[in-house]
Amino acid sequence: MTHYQVTVAPNGARRQKSDHPELPVTPQELAITAGLCQAAGASALHLHVRDDAGGHSLDAGRYRVAMTAVREGAPGMGIQITTESAGIYQPEAQLACLEALRPEAASVAVREMARAPEIAARAYALSAEAGTQVQHILYSPSCIAQLNAWYAAGIVPEHKRDVIFVLGKYEPATPADPGGLAPFAAAARKLDLNWSLCAFGRAERACLLAAIEAGGNVRIGFENNLETPEGALLKDNAASVAGLVKAAFQAGHVLKRN
Repeated sequence: MTHYQVTVAPNGARRQKSDHPELPVTPQELAITAGLCQAAGASALHLHVRDDAGGHSLDAGRYRVAMTAVREGAPGMGIQITTESAGIYQPEAQLACLEALRPEAASVAVREMARAPEIAARAYALSAEAGTQVQHILYSPSCIAQLNAWYAAGIVPEHKRDVIFVLGKYEPATPADPGGLAPFAAAARKLDLNWSLCAFGRAERACLLAAIEAGGNVRIGFENNLETPEGALLKDNAASVAGLVKAAFQAGHVLKRN
C-alpha cells in the first residue's frame, strides 16, 4: 500500500476545443473543471492560461484572473502555474512571469532554463526568496544531470527537491510506456527527490499506476491524454481523475487530499 496525491493538468499549452469540447480554456471553464476534479480526488491544479486567440500565454494578468476563478471554484485546491515556453517564450520572459506573480507553486523546465544559466540562477533565487514551491520538469537523463549539477553549484537550493518526470512526448507524438519509468524512479531514489509523473497518450493511467506503486505522486489530465485505456474519448478531466483514483483504490493505494 502506498499513499499518493493527484494534480490535474486540464488543458496544457497546445490543445484546443477542436481536440475535445470539454477542454477548459477560459477562467470560468477552468474554475468549473477545478471544482469537479477536486471532488474526484485532485488536490492541486497545474494551470495554463491562453491569450485571446487561444494560444499559450505567460501573461501575469491572465494568470491572476484565472487563479482567482479557480480559488472560487475549488476552495483549498493547490494552484501551480507553469513557466513552460511551448516554443514561444525565452527564459527572460519566464523569469518575468515568476517576478510578477511570485506564486505559491510553479513548474520550471530544467532544459528550458538551461538555455540561459544566468537567468536560471536568478529564477531559482527569486523562487527561494518568494517561497515558491518549484517543481522541476525533467524529460530525460540529461535534465536530471543538469539539475544535479545545479544542486552541486548552489544554483538550485538543496531543499528544492520537487520534480516531475515526463514519459512520452506531445510533439512529435510519442505515446508513453510504463517501462520508461524505471530509470526515473532510480534517479529519484538516488537524489532523494519528491517526485511525480505525467505521461502522454492512452497508456497514461497504466504509467501513473506504476508511478504510484513505485512511491511517486501523479499528474493527470487533458494536457497529456484525452482517451480511456480502451481508446474511447474521456468525458472530461474529472472522469480522467476519477478513473485513476478508482483503479489505484482497487490496487490497494491510498489517496491523499489537502
